[in-house]
Amino acid sequence: MKLAVFSDVHGNLSALEAVKADIEAVGDVDLIWCLGDLCAGGSHAVDCLRMVKGWQEAFEDKKFKVIGGNTDRYLVTGERMKMPAAKDEDSFKKLARQWTRRDAMFNWNAAQFSWEDYDYLSKTLGKEVAVAVKGYGWVIGYHAIPGNDETLLRPDTPDEEAKDALLDREGRLAIGAHIHVQMDRVIDDWRIINVGSVGLSFDMPGKAQWGLFTFDGNDDKRDVTVDLRAIDYDLDKAVARLHDSDHPAPAWVASQIKKM
Repeated sequence: MKLAVFSDVHGNLSALEAVKADIEAVGDVDLIWCLGDLCAGGSHAVDCLRMVKGWQEAFEDKKFKVIGGNTDRYLVTGERMKMPAAKDEDSFKKLARQWTRRDAMFNWNAAQFSWEDYDYLSKTLGKEVAVAVKGYGWVIGYHAIPGNDETLLRPDTPDEEAKDALLDREGRLAIGAHIHVQMDRVIDDWRIINVGSVGLSFDMPGKAQWGLFTFDGNDDKRDVTVDLRAIDYDLDKAVARLHDSDHPAPAWVASQIKKM
């Protein structure tokens, strides 16, 4: 069995197109999971949402699951991410500029939605995914950690904290996203994977990341091969799309895509 997992597209259509083509090139994928943050920030939020929706419908809904992330929630509810309070006048001025840019981008993204787009995104919130693989056990998927779409589970998160994040779940393989960094850790009975980000990788800027999980063996015993992929995509095209749109901060988003 093959499971493909991707997340954190953030409205980067060029990167999503590359990942879709790569997944289709693998062939014989049995399940696809999208772990959230489809739209916010980028220039092609609606195009990314509709591409994933159409892909899901073509692949069969029961075999292609989409769950929401924290920024999907922001676009649905109007909430915004918390930022550390300013400590002096200079940092306050910087923070105020960040608020203005953040709100302008998210409001611009949300204004492009049709009711159908908004309704689709709203139905992804607060969800997780799971599959029982015969001969292997339970595999779970979530955005940040189970039950919370914003808590950070990083490569350097202490083992006890990581175990606490999974305390209320059973399984062998835990797959998440949110931090925009790929990760492969083993803690006790859990193998904890982060598939990174399609559209805004922090550890491999300019790459589109996703994960392929291949379960080999038979119904009595299976092992998993984890392939954390980071593929090239057309950065120039992605930047051009930003500048050709009415995006309120194209230069800033372009800088994040290329330099993080």
